[in-house]
Parts: sequence; C-alpha cells; structure tokens
Amino acid sequence: MGRGLRLVPLALLLAVVVEIVVFVLVGHAIGFGWAILLVLAASVLGLALLRREGMRAWRGFRSAAQAGSPPGQQVIDGLVGLGAGLLLAVPGLVSAAVGLLLAVPPLRRLAGKGVRVAAERRVSAMVAGDLFGPRRVRVRRGAPQPTPPAADQPPPAAPGAAIEGEIVEQRPH
Repeated sequence: MGRGLRLVPLALLLAVVVEIVVFVLVGHAIGFGWAILLVLAASVLGLALLRREGMRAWRGFRSAAQAGSPPGQQVIDGLVGLGAGLLLAVPGLVSAAVGLLLAVPPLRRLAGKGVRVAAERRVSAMVAGDLFGPRRVRVRRGAPQPTPPAADQPPPAAPGAAIEGEIVEQRPH
C-alpha cells in the first residue's frame, strides 16, 4: 500500500471525531433538534446537488466528446461539483460546510485548478494533452544539443533564446 493510502483510515477516523465534536458544540449552541434538522437539510441539499451535478457533468462530457474537443475541463468541473454534493449529502456539519464552499463558483474554479494540476502530474504528457488539450510552455535553451537536429526539425535557437511549443511525450525506442 502506498504511503498516502496508509493514512486514509486515520484521516477518516479524525474526520468522524471532528464531525461529532462540531455537532455537539452546535447542538449546545442552538439545540440538538435544530442541529439534527440542519444536518438533514444539508443532506437533502447534497442529494439534489449530486443529481444536478451528475447530469450536468454527463452533458458537458458528451458535448465535448461530440465536438471533438478535450473533455478534461468538463470532467474536472463535474468531479468538483459531485464532490461538493457528496460532502453535503454525507451527514455532518463540517463536511456540509466544505461542500457549500465547493459550490461557490470562485472556490469551485480554484479547487478545479488544483484537481487539474494533480491529474496532470499523475498521467503522461500525452494523456494530459488528450484530456486538456495542448499546453503552451516557454523554456530557455541551455547548452547546445550534442547531436545535430534531424532534417525534419527546425534549426536550434541561439543560446538563451526563448522557445515556445507544446509539451509532447517522448516515447522510448
């Protein structure tokens, strides 16, 4: 098991303890009946959001696939929306608050960027290009290449000159 996966049970246990402590504190502050109603309302809202976001994600993915454009952004937006709905649907006040925050558009975009960066790190450059489209990068050439470029490649730029292009995966021969 990976190092990060070993921490999942501990993190889940910690999340349950935090949820119970927050529920007890809120119950003391506003009354336990109101706290239970608040948790139930958040769960119902989360179930409705799960349904809406699931349909929206599927429609976005289908339209991107039909248009021939990379579906990555629609997939990520759908994942963040489904995550928000799931966090709301799970009984708990802390998870409901995080789910509500993920439903707010600016925070949703920020979370989506984080998910995209994590996804791009875990897949090959070719798969990332298929999911998210070509990415433009700017690099500076260091020392000259030890071998001359092939006839079908452009001549090397002057040392220190900026080069723009797409990220492509080099496959081993």
